[in-house]
Amino acid sequence: MSNILEVRNYSQSYGGDIKACDDVSLTVESGDIFGFIGHNGAGKSTTIRAVVGVLDFDEGEILIDGHSVKKEPMECKKITAYIPDNPDLYDNLTGIQYLRFVADVYEMDPSERDAKISKYADMLEITDALGDLIGSYSHGMKQKVAIISALIHSPKLLVLDEPFVGLDPKASFTLKEIMHEMCENGSSVFFSTHVLDVAEKLCNKAAIIKKGKIIASGTMEELTGGQSLESVFLEAVNE
Repeated sequence: MSNILEVRNYSQSYGGDIKACDDVSLTVESGDIFGFIGHNGAGKSTTIRAVVGVLDFDEGEILIDGHSVKKEPMECKKITAYIPDNPDLYDNLTGIQYLRFVADVYEMDPSERDAKISKYADMLEITDALGDLIGSYSHGMKQKVAIISALIHSPKLLVLDEPFVGLDPKASFTLKEIMHEMCENGSSVFFSTHVLDVAEKLCNKAAIIKKGKIIASGTMEELTGGQSLESVFLEAVNE
């Protein structure tokens, strides 16, 4: 198994001595669906934004498929996709215009591009709306377009921040199926969530973060030890 994401001793401070993240280390291997679990404000989104290159950081190192996020940002972005918790799309474009624009940024072959768009739009049941302006979409529809735009170039690492918020149950199920398909093909998924039953069923590995520090990490079996993930999480964060 190769390491797709390595976060080594990552720290981030706000306002002097206040650390949003403190010496965070974790490894996501090829084929992993890795859950990043914690309360709101625990440091999940801060870590994720550093991983995808949106946020600079004070200390540590982050590598994506062996490339430094700081020193080789373009190499990292070529093989990474990121879906934030509230996607900010271009409202004045139609869905299909936006997806083709994203594919062109990755210099995709037009036939491969259109085949990917067709595949995922059908899976997420949004094909009929792709000709409409994104500004007319509901939050859930925007989320679906963001998902397609992230998958279109077959990233090695898919990073998501609370991905199931705003999705209807069928779309949530489809996204989980897509995650499994990606990982069976050697890619990896790293996502934050506070929906513990989803993480327990979906992930093979997870880490729990509390007040900026990793307090537990490992395979789902190692973390739970026969208990529910909810029980383990509540016990860990209440210590």
